[in-house]
Amino acid sequence: MDFMLRYMYNKDAVDWVGDDNEPLTGFSWRGGSERETTGIQIWSEVFLVDKPDGTKVAVLLMDTQGTFDSQSTLRDSATVFALSTMISSIQVYNLSQNVQEDDLQHLQLFTEYGRLAMEETSLKPFQSLIFLVRDWSFPYEFSYGSDGGARFLEKRLKVSGNQHEELQNVRKHIHSCFSSISCFLLPHPGLKVATNPNFDGKLKEIDDEFIKNLKVLIPWLLRPESLDVKEINGNHITCRGLVEYFKVEAVAVAGRAPWRPRGAVPATAEANNLAAVATAKDTYSRRMEEVCGGDKPFLAPSDLQSRHAELKEEAVKLFRGVKKMGGEEFSRRYLQQLEAEIDELYIQYIKHNDSKNIFHAARTPATLFVVIFITYVIAGVTGFIGLDIIASLCNMIMGLTLITLCTWAYIRYSGEYRELGAVIDQVAAALWDQVGEGALYKLYSAAATHRHLYHHAFPAPKAEAAEGSERKKM
Repeated sequence: MDFMLRYMYNKDAVDWVGDDNEPLTGFSWRGGSERETTGIQIWSEVFLVDKPDGTKVAVLLMDTQGTFDSQSTLRDSATVFALSTMISSIQVYNLSQNVQEDDLQHLQLFTEYGRLAMEETSLKPFQSLIFLVRDWSFPYEFSYGSDGGARFLEKRLKVSGNQHEELQNVRKHIHSCFSSISCFLLPHPGLKVATNPNFDGKLKEIDDEFIKNLKVLIPWLLRPESLDVKEINGNHITCRGLVEYFKVEAVAVAGRAPWRPRGAVPATAEANNLAAVATAKDTYSRRMEEVCGGDKPFLAPSDLQSRHAELKEEAVKLFRGVKKMGGEEFSRRYLQQLEAEIDELYIQYIKHNDSKNIFHAARTPATLFVVIFITYVIAGVTGFIGLDIIASLCNMIMGLTLITLCTWAYIRYSGEYRELGAVIDQVAAALWDQVGEGALYKLYSAAATHRHLYHHAFPAPKAEAAEGSERKKM
C-alpha cells in the first residue's frame, strides 16, 4: 500500500520507487505475528487521474485487516471483506505462498452477497478481483508476474467434469461474481525483511528480485489504462454516490446481529436509490447555480420559478433513467424524497435571489423612513391645529422609529445582535405587506377598473381593430 502511495505521488518520475535509504511511510505497518491494521483504512487524499479517453477519475486507496486472525470472528471477517468488495472497483485478495482450496471457499462465503444481488440484475455484481500471491516459491512452475499468475490461476479455477460438485460450485460462483479475475505472483522480499525487527522499509534491505517485480506490479494496478471506474448495477458511481453507498452498507453489516448476506441486498437497493437521488439533486443544484448563483444578477421571480420547474423535471427524469435495484414501488419513495429536497433547495434559491434585489434589501430602511415621514407630517399638522396629545404621540413614534433605524443600520454594519436585526426586518416586512402592498394593490385595482370601463365605454371599431392587427403582423 505504501509503495502504491509512492507511485501515485511520483508516477511521472522515472524512478518512482524511491531512494535506497528512504524509510517506507504512509499506511501504518510493522513486522511481527500480530495484526497491525484493524477494520478498514482509506488514505485521506483523493488522487485525480486522467484516463486515455480524456475522462478524469478519482482514485482512493483502501487497506483492510486480514481475515481469520486471532482477534477476529467470522462475522468480522465477512463484514470487512463484504464492505471492501462492495465499494471497490479493484479488489486485491492478498494471499501467502499459494491459492488453497480454503481460500476459494472463504472467497465464496464472503461474496455470497453477489449471488443474491444478481437476483435483480443480469450484471455481475463486482468488477475486478486480483489474486496477489506473495512469497511465491515456485517460479520454475509459473513465473513471477501477471503472465505466470494468469496461467496459474487458470489451472486453479478450472472447472472439470471429474471434480467434486462442491469444488465446481465454488469456482462457478467466483466466476459469476466478478467481471474480471487475474493473478500476480510476487517473490519473497528476503530474510532481512522477514526476520529483522528493526526493518523500516529501506530498499537496500529488500531483495532485488522483489523490487524488480514490485516495479511491475504497482503500475500494472494503478496506471491510467488499468483503472476501473466503480460501477454498481451498471451505473458509474461518483464520490458523492460512494459516500451514500458506504453509509448504508456500513449500517447494514455492522449491527449486533450475526451478519447475513441477504441483509445486504435491501441495503444495497437503498444505497442505489440514494446515490441516484444525490446525483439528480447535484445536477439540479449545479444548473440552478448557473441561473441564479452568487455572481449572477437578480432574476425575475417568475423566470426563476419557470427555470426551477424545468430543472426539477430534468432532475426527476435523470433519477428515473438510472438503473435502480428494488423495483418501481421501492424507488417511488426516493423519488418523493428527491422532489422534497429539490423544493427545499428552491426555497433557498428564492431567498438568495431576493437578497440581490436592491428594493428588497432596502425595504426595511424605506419602511422606517416612511413611518418617520408620516409621523413627522401628522405631528406638524396636529400641533398646528392644537391637538397636542396626538402630536406628542406622533413625535414619540417618530423618535422610536428613528432609534430603530439607527439600531438596524448599526446591526447591518457590525454584524452584532443579528436576532434583534431579524425582528426589526420582520416588523418592517409586516408593515410593508399590510400597508404598503395593500395600498399598491388598491391603486392597481382602481387603475385596472378604470381601464376596463374606458374600453367598455369606447370599444374599438372592428375594421380598425383588424387593420391594427395586420399592421402588427407586418
